[in-house]
Amino acid sequence: MIKPLRKNTAKKAPFKLNWAQKLFIVAALIILSITSLPIVIVLLIGMLPTVTVLLIDSRNFNKLTMVGCFNLAGAFVCLVSMFNQFNSLSEITVLGNVFNIIIMLGAAALGMLLYFELPNLFVYLFKSSAQRRLRHINATLEKISADWGSEIVNDVSK
Repeated sequence: MIKPLRKNTAKKAPFKLNWAQKLFIVAALIILSITSLPIVIVLLIGMLPTVTVLLIDSRNFNKLTMVGCFNLAGAFVCLVSMFNQFNSLSEITVLGNVFNIIIMLGAAALGMLLYFELPNLFVYLFKSSAQRRLRHINATLEKISADWGSEIVNDVSK
């Protein structure tokens, strides 16, 4: 009897939190959001495109990653300017500036644009590379045809 190379092992159950761990996480998030309320407000408004992608297309992890990373980068730019003048009204200062909103939402739009256009760019690059390779092969065949005669190239192509 042939033994299998790998033993069939049972799959582990997914990691689950008990009620005490969930309660601790929720309490920690509440305390963190209260102590840094201006940051939370800016992140909630700034990360709306990511939340929208999460709600609408949650199974598309690549889109969520691309939009989320660009959106977080745009929101972080505004948070850095908020850290220089941190007080209770700093979120109003940051969100009141239209350019900060454009930076946060525009970064998410750039992530969405890259998500949709990056595959097209790669297709274009691969096509142009294949065409350049085909031109090189044709030039090599013409050189061989000139050196050895066109009868040999025609006999091979039949």
